[in-house]
Amino acid sequence: MIRLRTIYAAVASLILSVVTVQSWCAQKIAAPVTSLRVYLFDCGLIKGEDPTGYGLNKDDVKNTDLVVPCYLIVHPKGTLMWDVGLIPDSAFKGDKPVTQSDGAESSPRPLLPQLAALGYRPENITYIAFSHYHFDHTANANAFAGSTWLVHAAERDAMFAASPEHQAAYNRLRHSKTVILPNTDYDVFGDGTVIIKSTPGHTPGHQVLALKLPKTGPVLIAGDLWHYAAERTAPRPPQGEANEEQTLASRAAMEAYLKQSGAQLWIEHDPVTFHRLKKAPDFIE
Repeated sequence: MIRLRTIYAAVASLILSVVTVQSWCAQKIAAPVTSLRVYLFDCGLIKGEDPTGYGLNKDDVKNTDLVVPCYLIVHPKGTLMWDVGLIPDSAFKGDKPVTQSDGAESSPRPLLPQLAALGYRPENITYIAFSHYHFDHTANANAFAGSTWLVHAAERDAMFAASPEHQAAYNRLRHSKTVILPNTDYDVFGDGTVIIKSTPGHTPGHQVLALKLPKTGPVLIAGDLWHYAAERTAPRPPQGEANEEQTLASRAAMEAYLKQSGAQLWIEHDPVTFHRLKKAPDFIE
């Protein structure tokens, strides 16, 4: 009996090993790319916002909902994950949508399975960066602790001075390989196609992402420098900025960049911008 049990255990172990290998082999692996592309993911929705909190009048905005996108930037030299959602994947049960108890925040699907369907896993993402550290941009940050984190010193300091509850989404990044960015443009892949620009104000180290896509042309992914398109002509900044004067200066600098470069402006939370763009598994190039 003991010998039979040993044989059964060995067979079971062999079957498990085969299944594991088959499962590993079945995982999709993304093919290398020859030019820059962007995958855009629907990572949630925030309802019930009051435009007056953003320096606007109530009738300045027809649709006050804020969309929450996530972006995967794929370059021949590597990958960059930019902003990682509103609700962590751990809150999902399978692929069913999640709505928070107050009904204001929701997300249609988890992020990591969407990445896996494209052939990307967190451990294979080269760089992780956030426009800023607020909860609706960092929900899945800990999943990318194995990536190199691109962050400004002022932002990192603010993140780890925040409450433990807030830090829970990104506390594993404390020990990640980290590049502290200069307060000038940072060329992620060294060829001028993916540039992080310092735009402090909303948070101490807020940043935006400038891309030069081969077909679409230049694009500026603007984080929370603006939330609604109407803010571009608003007479005052939003409430609760880390530094209002810096926000106004950063906005002016990026308006000048948009004019000089002819770049498209992608306001991350703007539903109009979001709904006109292709979503993953399609990509923008």
